[in-house]
Amino acid sequence: MGKEKLLLLDGNSLAYRAFFALPLLTNDSGIHTNAVYGFTTMLQKILEEEKPTKMLVAFDAGKTTFRHESFEEYKGGRQKTPPELSEQFPYLRKLIDAYQIKRYEKELYEADDIIGTLAKEASAKDMDVIVVSGDKDLTQLATEQVTVYITRKGMTDIEKYTPAHIEEKYGLTPLQIIDMKGLMGDTSDNIPGVPGIGEKTAIKLLKEYGSVEALYEQIADMKQSKMKEKLLDNEEQAKLSKKLATIFTEAPIEISLDDLNYPGPNEEELLNVWQELSFKSLIEKSDFQMEEKETAELKFDITENVTEDMLQDVMAVHVELENEHYHSCQILGFGFTDGVKTFFVPFEAVHQNEAIKKWLEDETKKKYMSDSKAAQAILKRIDINLHGVVFDMLLASYIANPAISGDDVATLSKEFGYTDVQANETIYGKGAKWTVPEIHVLAEHVCRKAFAIWSLQPVLEVKLKENEQFNLYHDLELPLASILGSMESEGIKVNISTLKQMGEELEQKISALEKEIYELAGENFNINSPKQLGVILFEKLGLPVVKKTKTGYSTAADVLEKLQSEHTIVKYILDYRQLAKLQSTYIEGLIKEVHSEDSKVHTRFQQALTATGRLSSTDPNLQNIPIRLEEGRKIRQAFVPSEKDWVLFAADYSQIELRVLAHMSQDENLVDAFKQGMDIHTRTAMDVFHVPAEEVTSNMRRAAKAVNFGIVYGISDYGLSQSLDITRKEASEFIDKYLQSFPGVKDYMDNIVQEAKLKGYVTTILNRRRYLPDITSRNFNLRSFAERTAMNTPIQGSAADIIKKAMIDMDARLKEEGLKSKLLLQVHDELIFEAPKEEIEILERIVPEVMEHAIELAVPLKVDFSYGSTWYDAK
Repeated sequence: MGKEKLLLLDGNSLAYRAFFALPLLTNDSGIHTNAVYGFTTMLQKILEEEKPTKMLVAFDAGKTTFRHESFEEYKGGRQKTPPELSEQFPYLRKLIDAYQIKRYEKELYEADDIIGTLAKEASAKDMDVIVVSGDKDLTQLATEQVTVYITRKGMTDIEKYTPAHIEEKYGLTPLQIIDMKGLMGDTSDNIPGVPGIGEKTAIKLLKEYGSVEALYEQIADMKQSKMKEKLLDNEEQAKLSKKLATIFTEAPIEISLDDLNYPGPNEEELLNVWQELSFKSLIEKSDFQMEEKETAELKFDITENVTEDMLQDVMAVHVELENEHYHSCQILGFGFTDGVKTFFVPFEAVHQNEAIKKWLEDETKKKYMSDSKAAQAILKRIDINLHGVVFDMLLASYIANPAISGDDVATLSKEFGYTDVQANETIYGKGAKWTVPEIHVLAEHVCRKAFAIWSLQPVLEVKLKENEQFNLYHDLELPLASILGSMESEGIKVNISTLKQMGEELEQKISALEKEIYELAGENFNINSPKQLGVILFEKLGLPVVKKTKTGYSTAADVLEKLQSEHTIVKYILDYRQLAKLQSTYIEGLIKEVHSEDSKVHTRFQQALTATGRLSSTDPNLQNIPIRLEEGRKIRQAFVPSEKDWVLFAADYSQIELRVLAHMSQDENLVDAFKQGMDIHTRTAMDVFHVPAEEVTSNMRRAAKAVNFGIVYGISDYGLSQSLDITRKEASEFIDKYLQSFPGVKDYMDNIVQEAKLKGYVTTILNRRRYLPDITSRNFNLRSFAERTAMNTPIQGSAADIIKKAMIDMDARLKEEGLKSKLLLQVHDELIFEAPKEEIEILERIVPEVMEHAIELAVPLKVDFSYGSTWYDAK
């Protein structure tokens, strides 16, 4: 056996050095990671080069040490540890544990003392010792057997201090480093030293006298000078400083050298930590990652004859779809696994198989799936009613981190450390080259997805439980997926002839506007060409140029809005654009989406997309039908009930986000206004303009409304100035007045930003998280955006939580009452039902009751409702 080698690391010092040496980095959860990353790269390099047999990382146990008894101000000048560094220490300890390196701290002693004590003990046993720190104080420990490595600029640039190196650099012995600190002091540790004596003078004195004590023994013989006066005036301080700078090598530690054996890292745990910290480059470079890939062979069968005994009580099942349009695409096959047996079943075999149908419909058979809503919708098309889903990988991933981009199994798996699934593009090809591969390749791909779902179920559920988000996932999002699946399958009926008639009317209006525009311009041109329009407006008609682009004049909507008073043509152009968009996107777009069999549109609700938790919809997007314009609002006339003598019933929350703001900020004026049932914009105007209700003008109320909603969406003076057409200075003054009138809102905004900086994320009422990695960015714009996001996400996200909870409660209540009424759509803060006329009276009673009590706030929730023969009439 070769000579033992002990590696001792100064945890706190190295973490500080790494933190300030590297730019701020964050992982996917918004946790800062630069200190841990710097520490890891340094550690990897040293392990590779030195191959130690024993290791320890020493930490400071607390702010108070035995040195404070001698000098209360010891380390007193240090600034508070930045929260961006504090949050990394738990991860640093986790990393050290994954490396299987012993770590240790001792009350009243510093990491230096632990290191000094062990270095001395190891030297006595003839071990080679390497000490690693960012603090040159430790160079005093250097001996023939102890080498002190000090990190320099980066973390992997290291200067090695041996007695010879110290002699060469300073002309001193290692122990004289302590005397040097005694004379010159150390500002980082608040060691005073002798005022006016720096490093060069201290070295010169020590070369002459040898030590602080010898210097003072012989000081009488020193010729008179200012330096001599300073030395005499500060004798006690110099001796105290030397004492403070001396590392104590007899610390009463409870660990011995035998406890420090280094077996090497626990590869699996280390990979998990690197994955959690998003150290992708380290994962890619690591040898053990490659080894893991080699062992990832998957055994699976391809079968058409599935019997009941093959289907277990708990299984992962993956339904492979041709594409994301699951209301119209084909099923390619099914992958099943229970972690032991894995098999692929072609779609045709499932369609005919009674055992599979029975298993999928059995509530007691627990299913883990990748996207249960898509599976539910597509299975319904082949007369299978899916039940018993207890795990949905898409939803669990989304709640764990809503910033993950991508919703396919391969992307989600990689985010959580599982790499044995290939991307769809690898298997099918891309774009025009897309094709279904031969059966064995397809089967393996689908089975790997099923196995990934099985493998990640415990990982994701543990993560959600750790983050206290399991209830949000299990009690809200998972049951909601089933409700949304039913709503999508049900669809909403569209009267195509109404849409076509609207299209014709719009064509006539657009055509009339075109003629007016050509007449005012004095020529025909392409109104949709910004270049041609720019020439007409700014050269031919001579309108003032507001903004230029790389290719010419800007004709963006905000530019045209500023020019409306300059020429009549501008208003016509704005109207033309709005009507043309309505015609192409909403009239023609909707007609394309109507299914020929049932005359309905079946939108897909995106449940795992937005960062705030709000639902969005696609193919068609029913959330974005523009209703500010009467022509836009009229599009809702085409949405009708699917049964004769039924009506559409619409219920929406009144000012839900402002009510959530009142609840979260607990601002007395805001809470009081809602409790009194006042018009909130009038109340805001009264408070800001200091006038009674009867003196609030329509302009005052408009300004109050803009700032109320501006607060919810992260107000800025620029944004408010644009919406109210006032100067930024006026907008800034208005915001200041608002915040003075509602001090609780100001406190909420300040506190939520501070909380986000501390935690790296903000939460909603139901503990939905949004991670904000830019909240501590040195870039002002990135940081400002993150701060505004921190203010508005808890409000918008909580409003989303409330309406989602209302949908679950409403679904249960409709069943409980035995009603035929169905929930069809959710659009922002509104729920749309279709109902037989005889059930309207019941809906008028139960819908507000359920929606207003979905979640109890400090202020009442209020729901407005109406009904009619079309969605338009229900408003």
